[in-house]
Amino acid sequence: MNPAQRALWYIESHLAEPMTLDEIAAIGGVSRFHMVRAFAAATGFPVMRYVRARRLSEAARRLANGAPDILSVALEADYGSHEAFTRAFRDQFGTTPEAVRAATCTSQLKLQEPILMDSTISDTLKAPRFETAKAFLVAGLAERITCDNGAIIPGMWARFHQQVADIPGRIGNVAYGVCCNGDDSGNFDYIAGVEVADFSDLPRGLSRIRIPEQRYAVFTHSDHVASIRRTVNAIWNQWLPASSYKAADAPNFERYDEKFDPVSGNGGFEIWVPIKG
Repeated sequence: MNPAQRALWYIESHLAEPMTLDEIAAIGGVSRFHMVRAFAAATGFPVMRYVRARRLSEAARRLANGAPDILSVALEADYGSHEAFTRAFRDQFGTTPEAVRAATCTSQLKLQEPILMDSTISDTLKAPRFETAKAFLVAGLAERITCDNGAIIPGMWARFHQQVADIPGRIGNVAYGVCCNGDDSGNFDYIAGVEVADFSDLPRGLSRIRIPEQRYAVFTHSDHVASIRRTVNAIWNQWLPASSYKAADAPNFERYDEKFDPVSGNGGFEIWVPIKG
């Protein structure tokens, strides 16, 4: 059972109890950092956002079934006050607990049902090679990515390719999709960029990051770029847990060389995952 599956089991079987990201990661046998990445890769949700959505969905069902005391429902959903519960409930569903109880139904709500793990893990993942890369600089376009807006990444690359000729000090013809500055909610900065000699003459609007010297497990993704999530899912939920390595809390990146065709999305690329151990 992989870390995301263990997490889903624990969340569903302890939904009425307080739980933390540290506890969920411990059940999965991985670090907080690893759990955040593994769970998002498998489900498309940040861990604790899924917990919140499931608790609020079950609370909505109890209210629609006539729960007489909203505070009791709030406490069962791990909210310390009626006010905090109402704010979270409105953010999740766009209505109030009182309105749902009065309507006696949840048909107008988008409830979060339990996620059943399926076969979204790639079954063609090949063993990685290992490399220690020296530090290098990347400059390009950056956006903050959440589990809701990951679909903007292809558009970032389209805009990047329109501007790539204007990046001074570019080194080589390789492009990098760098994932960095991740948080416990599964959000991270994504930079579509290229290696540069220095940052001194970069135009305004371009982001920059120094990738430190690091040891990596390097995976080849040979299929169309649109199926990248299946490979990422297999790395974080299958290969890493079964290996003797731990994920390092450092930037990871996609590496696109001359074989990759940005027009068709074919040609393949590499995924470099920082490791320790």
